[in-house]
Amino acid sequence: MTVTPVYRLDRGTRIGYSAGSLVNGAFGTVPGLLLLPYLTDTLAVAAGLAGLLVLLPKAWDVVLNPIAGRISDRTTSRWGARRPYLLVGGLGTAVTFAALFAGPFSGSAGAVYVTVAFLATATTFAFFQVPYVAMPAEITAGTTDPYAARTRLMTWRIAVLALAILASGAVAPALRDAAGGGLAGYRVAGLAVAVLIAVGALASFWGTRRAPVGTVQESEPSLRRQLAVARANRPFALLLACFVVQAVGIGVMLAGTDYVAAGPLGDSSATSLLFVCFVGPALIVMPVWERVGARIGKRSGYVIASAVFAAGGLLIGLAFLAGSVLALVLVATAVVGCGYAGQQVFGLAMLPDTIAADEAVTGRRQAGVFTGLWTGGETLGLALGPGVFGLVLQLGGYRSGVDAGDQPDSAHTAIVLGFSLLPAVIMLVALPLLRRYDLTPARLSALTSGES
Repeated sequence: MTVTPVYRLDRGTRIGYSAGSLVNGAFGTVPGLLLLPYLTDTLAVAAGLAGLLVLLPKAWDVVLNPIAGRISDRTTSRWGARRPYLLVGGLGTAVTFAALFAGPFSGSAGAVYVTVAFLATATTFAFFQVPYVAMPAEITAGTTDPYAARTRLMTWRIAVLALAILASGAVAPALRDAAGGGLAGYRVAGLAVAVLIAVGALASFWGTRRAPVGTVQESEPSLRRQLAVARANRPFALLLACFVVQAVGIGVMLAGTDYVAAGPLGDSSATSLLFVCFVGPALIVMPVWERVGARIGKRSGYVIASAVFAAGGLLIGLAFLAGSVLALVLVATAVVGCGYAGQQVFGLAMLPDTIAADEAVTGRRQAGVFTGLWTGGETLGLALGPGVFGLVLQLGGYRSGVDAGDQPDSAHTAIVLGFSLLPAVIMLVALPLLRRYDLTPARLSALTSGES
């Protein structure tokens, strides 16, 4: 890649790039939050089958995302290699997302329609997300301190991501309920989220118009070769494995939110409250996590943030043992939100470090290869979450198409465990993967300066 002269990463570019998180936040949150209950409670699909239907389209992204990365690596245009996909992929995601919850059919035909529509949405989203995630390594390549610039850029991005989760995750269920629930309610919620996605796509495309893009060079010609490149980059492989496993835990918790609100908490409006408590504290602690990373390093910050997430999950379980007191559950959810914010900041700030290290060693800029594998893995993890939660519901005897108050006690127990203890355990189980991650600032500096 041709590196531009040293420059300062301006605020306009940071804001413009971060606006793309409106797309990521909406697509990453709302299907994980509402699609499973949409299938089980509105279309009366069995919980285990519903979880599988949510999983399959996103599993397709494991294959598609590396392809999208390779295509973006090879793209040449006056807008650079990545920006065209912010526009085309982002607007395509908006259209297909609105169709996802349009609900023209019911019963088994409705389940098939949802699966096909979700597959189309996942496909268009892949062509937005992969180029979008690849951009930071290129945007920051010519800054005076790329290592710090990437953390700063990711802090802005995660702050907007938190806002997107709040806007989509809290408002979508409220709009669904305000529109009367059922198919009509889901249609309104789907259309509103589609508008948010379109705004994010347009804003990120326009806001990054002054960002340096360089010239993307060679790219691996096949998925097999891409996987070989990833395995050779040990820091990337370790970071990816940890992030994907933790994405499963996050997906489990997202999938359980609506069930917890309507079931054990006995108030469907609590879905929006849970999201407010999840995102609100995250917005406040973003600068704190940035300072933590500057003081003790990104890897240590990542570990601490993951531990905070797990502690919050355990506190949620204790809150339900104390009698399902809503206030206690909301406070514990806020703790989870603080940990989630740090986990995202550090994971996404470490990713471009691994890309920069690979370029220093191989002399090739292949951000699309790495981010294609990254986003494919993350998408699979988030998709596995609802699948796992659907299995937990099935084992707990959850009855699809039945009001929350008529569910057996075993189903309520499964909901609580799936929302609290299971995500906490998954978050902690992944951490040993980071033990051998050794891409410190000193080592990265040595690599990029040609000292090793």
